[in-house]
Amino acid sequence: MFKHILLPVDGSDQSRKAVSAAIEFARSTRARLTPYICKEEPRLSISMSAAVDTGSVESRLESAAREELSRIEAAAALAGVPCIGKTSSASAPHLGIIEKANELQCDVIFMASHGRKGLGKLLLGSVTQDVLSHSTIPVLVFR
Repeated sequence: MFKHILLPVDGSDQSRKAVSAAIEFARSTRARLTPYICKEEPRLSISMSAAVDTGSVESRLESAAREELSRIEAAAALAGVPCIGKTSSASAPHLGIIEKANELQCDVIFMASHGRKGLGKLLLGSVTQDVLSHSTIPVLVFR
């Protein structure tokens, strides 16, 4: 059935709950798991860019992402699931997720939904909804 699962994570509580479910899903289907963190490209104004060391910010983001991915890799290893985490940058998270899934030839994207409704959804948007709308790869949504 599925051989390679992309698991977008963002460090939120809902995302962490999805990790356990994704590891179990990967174990039961004998698939490999690729947890993925999209680091949104910073949108700095010209006046801000002089005051902020973007290299330092990027380094800290990569370090935090690697730390989160290492925890997932360790949990997957305990379950006997092949797992190597990936990161990349994109102008929007859903674009990074879809691009990485295509690049890695994943069969399915397994991702959490925060379940925002009403004004919260309108103001914050929904990465999951954007992935569902634009991906040609099947998406399993964990709630």
